[in-house]
Amino acid sequence: MSQKSEYQTNIDEQIEGNRRFIETDTHRMSYHLMPPVGLLNDPNGLIYHEGIYHAFFQWNPFETAHGKKAWGHYTSKNLVDWSLAPVALAPDQWYDKNGCYSGSAIVHEGVMHLFYTGNVKDADDRRSSYQCLAISEDGITFEKKGPVLHLPEGYTAHFRDPKVWKDGDHWLMILGAQNAALKGEAVLARSSNLTDWEFLGPIAGSGMNGLGNFGYMWECPDLFNLDGKDVLIVCPQGLDATGEAYHNLYQAGYFAGDFDSTDYSYDHGEFQELDRGFDFYAPQTFTDDEGRRILIGWMGMTDDQEQNQPTIENNWLHALTIPRVLEMRNNQLVQHPIPELEQLRGERRYFSQLELEKDVAFREAIAPSSEILLEFTRPVENTFELEIRSGLKIIYDRRSFIVERNTFDGKTSEQRAFSLARLSDMQIFLDGSSVEIFVNGGEVVCSSRYFPQEKDDAIEIRGHMHFDLSLWKLEGSTIDMF
Repeated sequence: MSQKSEYQTNIDEQIEGNRRFIETDTHRMSYHLMPPVGLLNDPNGLIYHEGIYHAFFQWNPFETAHGKKAWGHYTSKNLVDWSLAPVALAPDQWYDKNGCYSGSAIVHEGVMHLFYTGNVKDADDRRSSYQCLAISEDGITFEKKGPVLHLPEGYTAHFRDPKVWKDGDHWLMILGAQNAALKGEAVLARSSNLTDWEFLGPIAGSGMNGLGNFGYMWECPDLFNLDGKDVLIVCPQGLDATGEAYHNLYQAGYFAGDFDSTDYSYDHGEFQELDRGFDFYAPQTFTDDEGRRILIGWMGMTDDQEQNQPTIENNWLHALTIPRVLEMRNNQLVQHPIPELEQLRGERRYFSQLELEKDVAFREAIAPSSEILLEFTRPVENTFELEIRSGLKIIYDRRSFIVERNTFDGKTSEQRAFSLARLSDMQIFLDGSSVEIFVNGGEVVCSSRYFPQEKDDAIEIRGHMHFDLSLWKLEGSTIDMF
């Protein structure tokens, strides 16, 4: 306990020492979860318990690099106002000394249980991994119980990210894995008491269920039932870009199918990407007291641009997405911004029945933290372009939807593009240095970080179209980190 206390003390000193940098950083955001210092990545342990939402996250508080990770911890009563809690898990035991990696949370008999992967490396940088348990009576202070599942035969040490749920009389755990043939899989384990786990084997992966070679590692699996379909969210690594698909370094997507909990088999359809933006990975879902299935993802990507992000100058890196409510529609996952965000709306500026000619632009000032709603009153048949703060463009050109941003080093621009048969509406959330675009009622979502280099707080719309436009300033900082 003293070692953990010392670790927390060091974090507190890091946060306080960095306060002067983040308070003047124009790239900080007002309603997205960010680290107060250091690097943030995967959301972990998302859960609603006794009126409180808990969002744990991968955190390296001491540098803006992927080093030794702890579990940071935010809490909220409404998914809008968040407070930073003490670090939940520190890498301080033999089984997690090189990092408390991703995992999940459940509550059993009033006790919160965190399942996570302990990462260990020896002097020769050889990796070992352990699936570990920590428990808490109050949801704030956690007692580690150590490993509950060791590495099974036939798998490399890339075996991690346990997601646990109750299924009948048993608990099930799904994990991301790499088998001995260096192929990615999603695998299951089963327990009757949360401490003794039996390994069951893979339910999906490369070479299974009609898939060919589908990546060398699967991370962050999440299996749940939604509107009558069993959805497996997973993050395959090692997919080559093909056509419009898989242009980020690593992918985040889902299969829709049917899971049989008697023989633990899973029959599924094609893999579909969850987000078509530049920065989205490691999503996790949970349910709240209303029965909503809510998703939060990491709005980041581990790639060669990561260390060019300008926030590194102020000793922080990355953010989480806004929470999104999921529904299944026509065998497709649809994502809706959490309605609670409407609490942040200031006065609405509404422009009705706008009609633009090809050579005329509509321009309007906008706050860095804003919500934009575009509703097209006639089909968009020609090129449409929306430019935001001179740093990002959204283009619809003859059934092709394009998001274009400046690269993080500011030297050029880059695009993500995909086919879209129709464009009826866009709901856009801006926040300092991020954009999340919900297209056609959330049928497609694009999440990206972007860093405007000019002090141009305006949007400009060009093209020939008819539309209604609503603008809201999203007011007030909702993240308490001190």
